[in-house]
Amino acid sequence: MRRLLYLLPVALFVAVAVYFLLALDPNRDPSRLPSAMIDKPTPVFALDGLAGGKGLSLDALKGQVVLVNFFASWCEPCRDEHAILMKLGKDSSVQLYGIAYKDKPEDTQRFLQQLGDPFRAIGLDQTGRTAIDFGVYGVPETYVIDKQGRIRLRHVGPLTEADVAKELMPLLKSLQNS
Repeated sequence: MRRLLYLLPVALFVAVAVYFLLALDPNRDPSRLPSAMIDKPTPVFALDGLAGGKGLSLDALKGQVVLVNFFASWCEPCRDEHAILMKLGKDSSVQLYGIAYKDKPEDTQRFLQQLGDPFRAIGLDQTGRTAIDFGVYGVPETYVIDKQGRIRLRHVGPLTEADVAKELMPLLKSLQNS
């Protein structure tokens, strides 16, 4: 029994060492945040639109492959990615929708007037309930939803040209052709 007691510190050391080896894996991308929503149905939502315009609901997205971008006027990284969203919005093969997260409608309107409006429709998530249902950690976040209404990709943080070229467009094309 005493011998087992002497092995306990060694076993504890090995367990900690294995943990650090896994955490420090050079192939591990710390910016990749797991999502329990991948391949799950998109949460049901129905949001009001800007200034009496049409809102956004899950029903409006059904049967098409779409990008849903959570953004806010007060979010600096959202401003950084906006030029990329403008390019995506001009691409007829991309169905881009926006959800304004915890933002005042007038601030969202001013943000889009200043930078342009790339979205086919915008929903106002003033309470943040829809974002919680999606599992949003913070804005900006972009989701790819397939024709069956399942979330296929979650991109955390501002989109870059590389993200669009390597991740989004290949997935969108593959889902549109399936």
